[in-house]
Amino acid sequence: MNIFENYLSKINKTILDNKDNLKLTNLENLDNINLEVPPDHFNYDLSSNISLVLAKTNKLNPINLAEDIKDLLLKKINHFEKIDIAGPGFLNIKLSKNGFIDNIKDIFKNKNNYGSKKSNKVYNIEFVSANPTGPMHVGHCRGAVFGDVLSNLLLFNGNKVIKEYYINDYGNQIKNFVESVYLRIREIKYKEKFILKKNLYPGVYIKEIANNIIKENKDINVENLNNSFDELKKLSLQGSMTLIKDDLKRLGIQHDNFFSETQLIKKDLVNKTIKQLKNKNFVEEGYLAPPKGEKSKNWKKMKRLIFKSTEFGDDTDRALKKDDGSWTYFANDVAYHSDKINRKYDNLINILGADHTGYIKRISAAVSALSDKKVKLNCKVCQLVKLYKNGKPFKMSKRAGDFISVQDLLYEVNKDSIRFMMLNRSNDVELDFDFEKVKEKTKDNPVFYVQYAYARINSILRTLKIDFNYQISVDINIFQPNEYEEKILRKVFEWPKIIESAAYKLEPHKIPFYLYELSTLFHSYWSKGNEDSKFRLIKDGKIKKEDSLAYIYLVAIVIKNGMNILGVSLPEKM
Repeated sequence: MNIFENYLSKINKTILDNKDNLKLTNLENLDNINLEVPPDHFNYDLSSNISLVLAKTNKLNPINLAEDIKDLLLKKINHFEKIDIAGPGFLNIKLSKNGFIDNIKDIFKNKNNYGSKKSNKVYNIEFVSANPTGPMHVGHCRGAVFGDVLSNLLLFNGNKVIKEYYINDYGNQIKNFVESVYLRIREIKYKEKFILKKNLYPGVYIKEIANNIIKENKDINVENLNNSFDELKKLSLQGSMTLIKDDLKRLGIQHDNFFSETQLIKKDLVNKTIKQLKNKNFVEEGYLAPPKGEKSKNWKKMKRLIFKSTEFGDDTDRALKKDDGSWTYFANDVAYHSDKINRKYDNLINILGADHTGYIKRISAAVSALSDKKVKLNCKVCQLVKLYKNGKPFKMSKRAGDFISVQDLLYEVNKDSIRFMMLNRSNDVELDFDFEKVKEKTKDNPVFYVQYAYARINSILRTLKIDFNYQISVDINIFQPNEYEEKILRKVFEWPKIIESAAYKLEPHKIPFYLYELSTLFHSYWSKGNEDSKFRLIKDGKIKKEDSLAYIYLVAIVIKNGMNILGVSLPEKM
């Protein structure tokens, strides 16, 4: 139930039915009419630009047209009690008591789904996809939370979502990882000193993986790396992926599908995909221009296999093979996305780290080429997270080697704080994460403030000896919201609009922002009751006026739905 959509539909129908009386000959731009939340100082419930839009295309005076539309809407829509014309012709609308009550009842009737907009599409969201060479670090954490909450948001809207993890288990970094594990096993078994060579992994977690391999495979042969490489690779990757999956589980994240790059190679998907692009004339033997910033005289001109990505908006064409004739990482990624396209998703979404911004154009070009521009790939980049403790940058751990692990983060603060705060800013800007701030029990800690609002509501219910199953009677004869309750109602009515915008723009950070604002309104109302008995909710263990319970329940419904999307718990006591 979305009151903005509902009333906009009624407004448009009223205009269409009465276009002749309004002297409207051009109604082609009805889609430009909107219904929004007016600024607080107007003290109205809805605001529309309808007279401005229609006046322009019909060459009418917007103020005069606004007067005619105002009279018409007040006559035809019984939920509209008062309409004021503001500025150049905006209509500010106040709902009637019946309007408020009918909308409140609709929310109660559909409380678990309030805010959702059924779209029934199928999404593949690939996120995290950290190299399986060790545990997750903080850089992965933000993308992990973003991807999971975005999945929850789209699921809430009735879509089917496949949460996917692409395992980069092929290439030189895996060879270096396996060699690191091999040397640690020999260090443990034969007391050989681990000599740190270039590109090897120094973290103590490598010892943990090595110890587990020895423990579970007592007869493993590590006399020679080449002879034992395949088995050791399998066991090392299992150990590393176990660390990663454990970290994800602690963050409340579980993927539906894990796609292996090695399997992609074994199934010859790269050759098949490149052949497909060749048949479409998007691949050729040719020469690439020198990379930006590199002098031409230092650039070795070499004929190679090239994807014509500039035909799909990329800055330059892209190499599919290295100098030694092996496939580039990009070629493997093209094959992977070809497989995703063949799985017939309505939408593909990739959540990328800050260092992958330059990769977006080329992979988007590949998806367009492979799908004949029928499939769109959305890439969302999560910028860096800077950790602070006691006002100073938080240092990396010895266990990880050269990065701050998710386990370090979870040791300092709980899952709820991490999930909420990782979305406390838009994904495309850097995020400062202060350990001390997220532990505070104040308004400055958003996750605490939202959880505390829900706990306070539960405290009210305990005092009244009722629960959320209690049937609230909203009687028109006693329905008289005060200024605080009006603000709460307007904010609650805004919730479906927040969900719609967050889902359409793939911006889940809008949800914690909104929940904090709603919670602030509720806390302000509570505090006002402590200052002025006129606004007190409870007297002598009883609710002062029955309809106040409606506002309290509405806040609880929205907070619960919102925090479920965020994957953050709601304690009943704090």
